[in-house]
Amino acid sequence: MKVKTGIDVCVENKFKKFKGKKIGLLIHPASVDSKLRYTQDLFLKNCDVKVLFTPEHGLDGTKEYMEDVKSFNDSRSGLPVYSLYGETLKPTDEMLQKIDTMVIDLQDVGSRYYTFIWTMALTIQACAQNKKRVIILDRPNPINGIILEGPVLETDFSSFVGLYPIPVRHSMTIGELAIMLNSQFKIGAEIEVIKMQGWNRKMWFNETRIPWVMPSPNMATLETAIVYPGMCLLEGTNISEGRGTTRPFEFFGAPWLDNLKLCQELNKENLPGIVFRPIHFIPSASKFKNKLCKGAQLHITQRDEFLPFLTGIYIIKVIKNMYPKFFEWRKPPYEYEEKKLPFDSLVGNSWLRKYIEQNIGAIQELPLQWEKELKSFNSIRKQYLLY
Repeated sequence: MKVKTGIDVCVENKFKKFKGKKIGLLIHPASVDSKLRYTQDLFLKNCDVKVLFTPEHGLDGTKEYMEDVKSFNDSRSGLPVYSLYGETLKPTDEMLQKIDTMVIDLQDVGSRYYTFIWTMALTIQACAQNKKRVIILDRPNPINGIILEGPVLETDFSSFVGLYPIPVRHSMTIGELAIMLNSQFKIGAEIEVIKMQGWNRKMWFNETRIPWVMPSPNMATLETAIVYPGMCLLEGTNISEGRGTTRPFEFFGAPWLDNLKLCQELNKENLPGIVFRPIHFIPSASKFKNKLCKGAQLHITQRDEFLPFLTGIYIIKVIKNMYPKFFEWRKPPYEYEEKKLPFDSLVGNSWLRKYIEQNIGAIQELPLQWEKELKSFNSIRKQYLLY
């Protein structure tokens, strides 16, 4: 059976819940139903939509990462489209004046760094402060709703790639996250989640039979989402994470690497579910634009065993050890954080960078460092699971 997302359920119920409501929509290019009709168009046809909001990458999904998005008037509907990734990250009181209900329909990818969940969190905060109701149209966690991985964010490292203390791989849906954040951190919003039908926690996105629509320019496929919890860490270094190629986050490298020696070293550890293959690539954008890079492609052999975060840490550790004169940590600013190192913002602490720098301990033992905090988070998480 094909999974029905929150917007599919709304269509099936003929939008009865929204009759008489003044609606604000927080949406992006992946906000579509199972027939690939845009949530925006479906609501405009059936409801009283007053204003549109858009997160990072914009309503049309054309803006690159960390590129400011401007507010504008939508030529088709005539409605204002307020950017929540630019001059403000949070809806202002003025932006919310004309609505009584905020509807959020965003496709997350299951990683703490992906900014859409934090746009959602800040929107929920603004709605609580302005006494506006919030309705989340739920969608699948594409990398399943079971596996947790990585350290829980330390609150001193709160940023727009992690506002609240959750692990890197949280294994929650966007609706579950919304009610957990609202309750645990006493945001105080009135929230309702339109649940999916037919989804279970073991499902990977391809098993839902929902068409994949890119939620951001470099999130091309499910495979991208699977490796992203680890490979996004390369944004905190001077290693290319494959932006500007046909396989962002699956390709990585730099002009100064020896790809054959690198892959030999990476494959020595026999990390679960992954094999590294030496490659060459020339990025058309981002790091090392138009320069020949040597590196590797990640080939996932068993996705249920693959540990993306551990793999990302291992890649950085190996490259730093092999090329200490070339490897560098990226300097701030990064995602509106002006002072902390981007890598520390991504992992949510500073001890993990020091672990890599000091080259202590076996990589396979690293998950023991966050096992206790994952158990603690999981005990909280279980209270809010809807499926």
